[in-house]
Amino acid sequence: MRISNFFKLLVCILVPLGVGGIAGMATANGIDSWYITLVKPSFNPPNSVFAPVWTFLYLLMGVSFYMVIQTARGQQLFRAYLVFGGQLLLNFIWSFLFFYFQEIGWALVEIVLLWLSIIGMIVFFHGINKTAAYLQIPYLCWVSFATFLNFTLYQLN
Repeated sequence: MRISNFFKLLVCILVPLGVGGIAGMATANGIDSWYITLVKPSFNPPNSVFAPVWTFLYLLMGVSFYMVIQTARGQQLFRAYLVFGGQLLLNFIWSFLFFYFQEIGWALVEIVLLWLSIIGMIVFFHGINKTAAYLQIPYLCWVSFATFLNFTLYQLN
């Protein structure tokens, strides 16, 4: 791997990890105060599960995006940045809506938009690099679960 490609891969991985780290700060404050007071469903995972899962998903996002930008050109490359950046922004916003502002209902609306944006990203990536698209499937599965969990928390609280 050339140095320039290694640098691109590193940036592609560090950007989602950095976004997740910043969002994690909002999450940490909410978990230690407000979140512990919520009524939770029996399938709510322990808090210790979330950080490793999200770290793994952010790594997959970065590798997937790297694969796409290595292949895409011109307008397709520009759209790849928009699609990836858009879903990452929605991912970021959810943590603040849910944990910082404690808006379970608005977080539910937003996570549905995130879920739709992930599907759009997978479809778009599939036209460029099928492996990159498939690497996003665990992310879609986790956000599907998180959407159901968010919905259940909304109902219970």
